[in-house]
Amino acid sequence: MRNVLNLFRPAARRATRPAPRPPNDGWYRSKYCLPLTVGQIRERQFRSVRRGLDPAEVHAFLCRVAGDLAAARREVALTREENVRIKRALRSWQSRFTPGVRR
Repeated sequence: MRNVLNLFRPAARRATRPAPRPPNDGWYRSKYCLPLTVGQIRERQFRSVRRGLDPAEVHAFLCRVAGDLAAARREVALTREENVRIKRALRSWQSRFTPGVRR
């Protein structure tokens, strides 16, 4: 409701600071519910039941999910490293080619 009311206020009275971002981009996760690791997925055991799922299929699926998770985490790590490298190169380029500020 406040956001709607801010639209009708004069620009000088509107808040100029950005809205705070919720922690974890809005996804709630307690400290006891951390993201799964590849090892946790691979080592997960299920109890056997008489009319349950085939344990070999479950294990194969968990191995596939663990592999996909590992690949996704590697990709995220490489993307972050590339992002840092590009930001450094951009800052370096800007510092070399931006004209000096005159007072």
